[in-house]
Amino acid sequence: MTDEPEYDIDFRERPAEYEIGRGEEGVFKVEPYKSELLPLWSYADEAAARESATAIYERYERYRADDDFPGMDMARKYLQMGYTRAMRYAKYPGGRKYDEDGEERRPQRWADREKRAAALAFERYWERVREDDAYRRAKESHRDRRRTA
Repeated sequence: MTDEPEYDIDFRERPAEYEIGRGEEGVFKVEPYKSELLPLWSYADEAAARESATAIYERYERYRADDDFPGMDMARKYLQMGYTRAMRYAKYPGGRKYDEDGEERRPQRWADREKRAAALAFERYWERVREDDAYRRAKESHRDRRRTA
C-alpha cells in the first residue's frame, strides 16, 4: 500500500486484493471500510472514545461473522489508530510531537489525562482483536492466499 489517493477498488467485492500493510497503513483509503468506520471514529475525550471503540468493535464482530477479513483488519486499524492518536495527545501538549524546528519534543507523562483515558478505551478493544483466534486465523489464511496468488 502507498500514500497515493484512495484505491479504485471495492475490497469487499475483491478481498484478495487487500494488503494488510503495517500498522495503520491504508486506513483512509480502503473502501468501503473507510466510509463505514471513519464516521464512528473519535478520540475527543474519554466518553467519545469509549463510544467510538465500542461501535468499531461491534462492526469488527459483524465483519468477523461475515467472514470479511479486510473489514476485520480495517476495524483493527481504526482501534489502533484511536489508541496511537489519543496517546500522542496524552504525551505531547496539543498533540505536537515535534517543535517548530522539526526536533522531537520530550514526551510528558501525562500532558493530557483525558486523552490518556481515551487511549485506554481504544486499547482494550484493540487488544481483544489482536488476541482473537478468529482474527489470527483469518489473517494467516489471507496472507497464505496472497502468497500463492
